[in-house]
Amino acid sequence: MHASRVVAFGSPSALEWRAVPDPRPAAGKVVVEVAAAGVNRADALFRAGRYHRGPGLPATPGLEAAGRIVAVGDDVTEFEVGERVLAWGGIGDPGFYAERAAVPVARVLPVPDAVELPSAACLPVAWLTAWYCLRRLGGVRPGDDVLVHAGASGVGSAAVQIAKDAGARVIATAGGSEKQGWVRDLGADVVLDHTAVDVVAEVLRLTDGRGANVVLDLVGGESFAASLRAAARAANVVALANVALAPSVIDTRDFYPKNVHIHGFQITDLMEHGYDPRPDLKALLVALAEGRLTVPVDSTFPLSDAAAAHGRLESRAVLGKVLLTGPDRI
Repeated sequence: MHASRVVAFGSPSALEWRAVPDPRPAAGKVVVEVAAAGVNRADALFRAGRYHRGPGLPATPGLEAAGRIVAVGDDVTEFEVGERVLAWGGIGDPGFYAERAAVPVARVLPVPDAVELPSAACLPVAWLTAWYCLRRLGGVRPGDDVLVHAGASGVGSAAVQIAKDAGARVIATAGGSEKQGWVRDLGADVVLDHTAVDVVAEVLRLTDGRGANVVLDLVGGESFAASLRAAARAANVVALANVALAPSVIDTRDFYPKNVHIHGFQITDLMEHGYDPRPDLKALLVALAEGRLTVPVDSTFPLSDAAAAHGRLESRAVLGKVLLTGPDRI
């Protein structure tokens, strides 16, 4: 079989389509033929040599995928050959930019017939992150005001829909009219252009001075300080990224008098310390099957052209998910 491999850290051209050994279904594992694999920021950071962890080179990126089981280990009773599944892992463990991957059964879930495999492949990273941050950490409830920074990002666009599905009013930020319109179409009640308005002032105005009950900060830097100022009394503020690559200078008076709860989130750390994502992923699959949530896909590329997919991801023009697809997308 073949896989898109990082052969040396660098630009997208560092990804090469190479022959690799076929995976075998060892004990406790199944082999999945990849129909679709999600392309994530962590993959691009690893390829560029900027990720905080990862295997030695050459290595196969890819944290999430969906496809059909083509082989099972001798002791596997939970799954059958031909079953449609989603799967997840770490970079190079096993790495889903490949035609096939061997995955432990604890990292595999059946996909309902009503859910397309490309949509299922998008769930284990951005969508699971948004779900956990809103439903578990944020405790979002009907009637809440939810502020989502970077609403056009992968996590942000998922969060907009998940918050609306929970009955909240969503205030999102996005830069420029095209992204604003796209986020509004996802269901956001208000979309603020963070390059043109004072986001904190607008959130306070829209909430009659109360602030947002839940804030998802996907930006970091100065945005985190703004998140605290925009938070309501007893709000939950979740910090899950620092794409600004800058320190956050905050005033403790912006949150402790309001009894604001600040949560940090990093999904890999959670999984390494016992978090089992299967119940939350099942809930997401049900929501997709029922039509309550829809995964927007920006573009698809063949598994053999991961370099082009990374180029698209890094173009800053992406609206929705970038996917790599194999021959079977059913």
